[in-house]
Amino acid sequence: MRKNLGKLLVLLMFWHVEIFATTYTWSAYSSKNEVYVNEAIYLKYVCEFSDAAELYNIDFNPITDNEKYSVKLLSEHTKIHDGIKISTYEYIAFVKQPMLIEFIFDVIMKKTTKDSIENTVLGRDNVENAEFQTRVIRQRSIKVNVKDSGASLVGEFKISDKSDDVQVKAYEPYHLNIEIKGVGNLQLLSPINFKIDGVKIFSEKPIQKLSLTKDGYVGMWNQKFAFVAGRDFKIPSIDIKYYDINTHSLKSLIVNSKDIKVKDGFKKADLLDEETESKPLDFTFVYYILTFIAGFLFSKIKFKTKDDALKEESLMQKIDKSKSLSELSMVLILNNAKKFNELILSIETKEITSLAEAKKRADKLI
Repeated sequence: MRKNLGKLLVLLMFWHVEIFATTYTWSAYSSKNEVYVNEAIYLKYVCEFSDAAELYNIDFNPITDNEKYSVKLLSEHTKIHDGIKISTYEYIAFVKQPMLIEFIFDVIMKKTTKDSIENTVLGRDNVENAEFQTRVIRQRSIKVNVKDSGASLVGEFKISDKSDDVQVKAYEPYHLNIEIKGVGNLQLLSPINFKIDGVKIFSEKPIQKLSLTKDGYVGMWNQKFAFVAGRDFKIPSIDIKYYDINTHSLKSLIVNSKDIKVKDGFKKADLLDEETESKPLDFTFVYYILTFIAGFLFSKIKFKTKDDALKEESLMQKIDKSKSLSELSMVLILNNAKKFNELILSIETKEITSLAEAKKRADKLI
């Protein structure tokens, strides 16, 4: 019995020495040492221990977004290979201005104390108050030269558009769908805005379906529009500049202009559909129905001269004089549908059933 106890003590002694003799080495890697503004930079940090390092925890979180650059987490994972613990951290950085950037990050190494081990083994109540030995380590500096490309969009992209036939009836909505696919800093692409005299324009917020990779964000950016008018009109062309990192040159994402021919308007009979089986509400369908109704009502408006327009009632007065939710919806659609989009949908989907409440919300949005 004493011999066994002696062997156990010797084993524990060596176990204790081995654990507290754990060493580790950090390495840092960058995929590029020269990039353009907003180009993705892949950063990799690896901590390799001399053993399984059960007592060590790592606190490393350089994720940030400041005026100079932003850092996004790509992945982090830890594995034990041949009894050696290896912790890997991968990040993607985007620099926002031309400069010589120096990435210097700190990491905190935490090691549990002897008391923590005893508390765990003996099951004491104060385990959660265990102490740690901490050490702050500064990672190796990574320097990257960042140059100006002449464009805010950097990567590899393609643009496409889907639209209706170029001939529509008066006040029938003409639909345009613009889609951009590629890899780079697609997350920074701003919404597209059109301004066409005499044309009501309805636009949805851009939809982004993106995944972060070593080369930046990969995926799709999409925005939909509806144009309503009583006469021929022209949708201007779109020209979005970007820097192609493969050809190292400035390129353009172009959608050609469209000349829309407008025929005679709708008759009342054209607005009546045969009864169909009811279906669950689709918000996209509601959006297009609203543009259609707005177009029809738009055709009934008698346009005034500038002098007459100065005497027109204010929007707030029109809202106050609305006698029903339907009338209020039309007032909002014809004045600024984009501004009141959420309120209009709430009325049409009967989320709001009180005229007083709807008017109150409308007043706050003016």
